[in-house]
This record gives sequence, structure tokens and C-alpha cells, in this order.
Amino acid sequence: MTDNTKYTLQVGIALVIANMIGTGVFTSLGYQVGPLPSGFVILMLWLLGGVVALSGALVYAEISTTLKRSGGEYYYLGEIFHPLLGFLSGWMSTLVGFAGAISAVALAIGSYSAVLIGLNEKWVAIASILLISFVHLFGVKASGWTQTLLTGIKLSLIAFFCIAPLFFAGDSLSGISFLPQPGDWDLMLTPGFAVSLVFVVYAYTGWNAAAYIAGNLENPARNLPLALLLGTGIVVVIYLSLNAMFLFVANFNELNGQNDVGNIIAIKLFGVRIGQIFSALFSIALLSTLSAMTIAGPRVTEAMGEDYPSLQKLSTRNRYGMPYVAVLIQAGWSVFLVMVSSFKEIIQYISISLSIFSLLTVIGIFFLRKTHTDRPFRMPFYPVTPLIFIVVTCWMIYYMFREDPKIIFYSLGTMIPGAIIYFSVRKK
Repeated sequence: MTDNTKYTLQVGIALVIANMIGTGVFTSLGYQVGPLPSGFVILMLWLLGGVVALSGALVYAEISTTLKRSGGEYYYLGEIFHPLLGFLSGWMSTLVGFAGAISAVALAIGSYSAVLIGLNEKWVAIASILLISFVHLFGVKASGWTQTLLTGIKLSLIAFFCIAPLFFAGDSLSGISFLPQPGDWDLMLTPGFAVSLVFVVYAYTGWNAAAYIAGNLENPARNLPLALLLGTGIVVVIYLSLNAMFLFVANFNELNGQNDVGNIIAIKLFGVRIGQIFSALFSIALLSTLSAMTIAGPRVTEAMGEDYPSLQKLSTRNRYGMPYVAVLIQAGWSVFLVMVSSFKEIIQYISISLSIFSLLTVIGIFFLRKTHTDRPFRMPFYPVTPLIFIVVTCWMIYYMFREDPKIIFYSLGTMIPGAIIYFSVRKK
């Protein structure tokens, strides 16, 4: 494989950042301030999510540099446990993890931009998916350049948004304190905190993005751990800064139950007209998330096509070296989800579905260490690092099941067709 088919460390970091910073941080706060009316608790919620994401990134860095192949959980779970588990992970990644998340991001793009351009938000969402998918059919160089550019635009806008209240807030400050108040520590042990963590986990989804292109990354033994850790670390700082800024500008009543948090803050800072312009700019920035998922998602589908002769067509590449069939299938399914779903309906579904397979992958490190002695990267603080991820994720899933068990059943139900397909196409 030539250098022209390898992604650089810069692209790997951009991929992680772009996958993570999507709709979650600009929408989920409205679902958290109701059960958690405390600035300190909200920031602790996002910090805990960051610690979990960093713990997962360290585990994935060791797994991915040991197994050395693109495909993410699909390949890891199949190699560590059983091909069925890997196939189900790939199936859920294709249907939910990437296509579902792409549709959610595209809907957010449509919602933020439709006001200014005067088009139906679903048509804007569909056009965004098709445009980005088209760009990524023209090879690694074109897709990498696009990804880096869009991520740069996103980070520039976020940086401006974080400091804007210092100059434009005026008398519109919320007065919310970020110091611990009586009862805050007890609030962190409530079911409301655990359920709110589901939205935070969704916002942090994507910390493992670089693992999906492990086989397409320059010097993966060095660059993959760096991409995972630096990308995730940067996002943790950004998320804490953004949420502090949101709470600095708007009070709990203004945010409670709202999913257009970014728009609310922009209007409060700059007025209706300028606020709408900034909302449209953020819709452009969200294209980087859509782009990152369009890069990573087809690598899972491609890997499945390479492993199963009956699905060989999925791994077909065009003259630019891109798995175009996988890209087109992902785009088509994403467009379908945009047409039949709403943003709010798929957030918890995505978060829980992906958490199940991330949890199983992290558990897999205990087995991998027994079977593979050659590990280019060894995570620090083992076994504490994976245990942090396991305990917090199980705690979140347990309370989510108590509060809304149908989400878990939806996720498990989606796996059944995947299992049927596996037994139909598996190698004899």
C-alpha cells in the first residue's frame, strides 16, 4: 500500500475530533438540566463522560495496535471472542452506529440551516449526506484534505463561541454557580445522573474512530494511540468549556427540554438575525462530523465483505482505492433514516447500542493479554483503566434499563436480523 493510500496522524486526530464533536454537545444539555439543576453536577457529568472516553481510548489503543487491522469492534470482537459477535457489531455499526448517527447529524444540519436558506430541513439533510459521500469517493487524499479542512472550521467556530460571552453577554448572564452546593454530591448518585450520562456518552461517541482505519494509518503503532488520546483529550476540554459557556449565558428554565441549545445561546449573545447566521455556520461545521463518519463507517462494511464470500461485493473498491459500494450503501441507508425518523428518536438508541459493543470490546482486553504477548502499545494503569470504563458503562445501562427498558429491547431486536444473516453467509 503506497503512501497515497495512508492517512496521516493529523487526519487521524481530526477524524477522532470530528466524529466526537457533533450534535450531542449542542443538543443534550437541555435533557440534563431538568434532573440535574446544578452547574457543578453538570460539569462533573461531562468530566465523567470524558474520563470514560479516555479510558476506552487507552484500551482501544492497545487492542488496535496489537491486532493491526481496520474494522474496529467488528474485527476485534470476532478475533477475541467469536465471529458471530464481531458480525453483530459490524451489523449494528452499519445500521446504527454510523448510518444512524449520520442521519442524526444531517437532521441537525438541516434544522440549524433551514431557517436561512428557506428549504425543508430533511431535504437539506439528504443533500448533505449525498454531497459528503460523493466527495469521499475520490480517494484518501481528497477525503483526508476535506476532513482536515472541515474540522479546522469547526474548531475555529467553537473557540470563538467559547470566548464570545466574555465580550457579548452583557447583562444576559445566568448567574449559575459552578461551585459545589449542598446536595450536589448526593445528586451525582441518583438515577437521573446515570440516565443523563446516556446523552453524554452519545456526545462522546466517536472517541474510537481512528481504530476503524488502523490498517489505513501511517505508522499505526505510534500514530494510532496518539490520534485516539490527543483527539479525545482535546474534545474533553472543548466539551467542558462549551457546557460552562452555555450555562454561563442561559439559565436552567431557558435550556430545560430544548434540543437546539446552540441556537438558543447564539440568539442570546448576538440577537435573532446574527444568531441565525451563527447557527447556519455551525451547520457547516457539523459537516466535519458527517464527513468523519463517512470515512470510518464503510471500513466496517468493507471488512465484512472481505471476510465473507457471499458479501464480497461490499469490499469492492473504485479506481481511487475507496470502498465505493460500502460508501453508497451507507449513504442510502442514512437517507432512508432521515426520511422516516426524527433526531430525538434515535439518540438514546444509538448510545445504548454502541455502548454494549464498546463494553464487550473493553472486556476483551483481559482475554487479549493472555493470547497476545506482542503488544506495541501498553496502556497505563492496567487493570484500573478498563475497569473504569466497564463499571461506569454497566451502571449507565442498568439505570437506562430501569427508566426505559424498551430502548434496550429495540437494540437487542435490531441484532436478530444480523444473527440470521450471519448464519446464512458464514464460512463453512
